[in-house]
Amino acid sequence: MTAMKDRILLVEDERDLSLIVCDTMRQQGYEVVAAYDGIDGLAKYTTEGADLIVADVMMPRLDGFAMAREIRRISRTVPIIFLTAKSTIDDVEAGFDSGANDYLKKPFELRELLVRVKALLRDKVRSDRERMVYDVGDYGFDVTNQLLIYNGKEYAVSNIEARILEKLAANIGRTVDARDLMIAVWGRDEVSNRNSLHGYIHKLRRALRHDRNINIVNQRGFGYMLAVKKTD
Repeated sequence: MTAMKDRILLVEDERDLSLIVCDTMRQQGYEVVAAYDGIDGLAKYTTEGADLIVADVMMPRLDGFAMAREIRRISRTVPIIFLTAKSTIDDVEAGFDSGANDYLKKPFELRELLVRVKALLRDKVRSDRERMVYDVGDYGFDVTNQLLIYNGKEYAVSNIEARILEKLAANIGRTVDARDLMIAVWGRDEVSNRNSLHGYIHKLRRALRHDRNINIVNQRGFGYMLAVKKTD
């Protein structure tokens, strides 16, 4: 029996680049579906599905960020890689907030794109097999699907919030260095990220507010600690 190929949806309005990427991925054994704007990409994902999406950000009719947000309404787990010439912290943050798993700056090496595609598909297979859930007080935190579960109800958190909470939940009762959190989210430690990190911590505090025994403590000058008060 022939093994099924992983299906890649490539959403890229530069036709020449799309052709090159599609040919390269097919040579690596992937099934590739091409779309040339966000509306087309969303329609093809809705009707044909995909194991992974590679998408440009700046596209006609519907940009990559808006397309990703719509796709996240359908699936919270399909990996999304953005290709873009925009690479400021604000751009990267907007990309992850819209649901991206990775970010590759143009121009890029095809070899690097392939490495990232393979890594995300490998992680997806592992995640599908092992749903990782942390107990955080009265909450469950489903890392795989980026969900907080409270009293049987599920609440979605953003990609960035999930990355931060995963680091904190894996170290309950211990301080996590702010630099480690910023590297986990943005891939680098920069002073300009500090305010953004604090803003996401504030959002997580609100998301966890129903259990008063939970607190995210700001250890000034060091980092943050997820503390859960034990009850009798």
